Amino acid sequence: MKLHIIQALIIGISVVSLGALTEFFGAPIWLIVFIPFPVGMLLLYLFLKTSFLKWLGTYMFILFLYTILHIVVSYFLQFHSLIPAWQLS
Repeated sequence: MKLHIIQALIIGISVVSLGALTEFFGAPIWLIVFIPFPVGMLLLYLFLKTSFLKWLGTYMFILFLYTILHIVVSYFLQFHSLIPAWQLS
């Protein structure tokens, strides 16, 4: 089943907003990293309406794309981390 642009935006906005709110309220870094993952995973599962294995494969592929995107952007724009609150240098 196709994941529509609106659904992808809902997942992205939800995950980023929740991470930003968690950081804003001064949560420890492990919580800032952990909190958005279950929300993104649940929304993707609900929107795909498919089997667990297909959902898991889709989630892993999206996580792979996310990681590659951040590596490229970090290299060219001199970002310090994948997660803004988690400064590596």
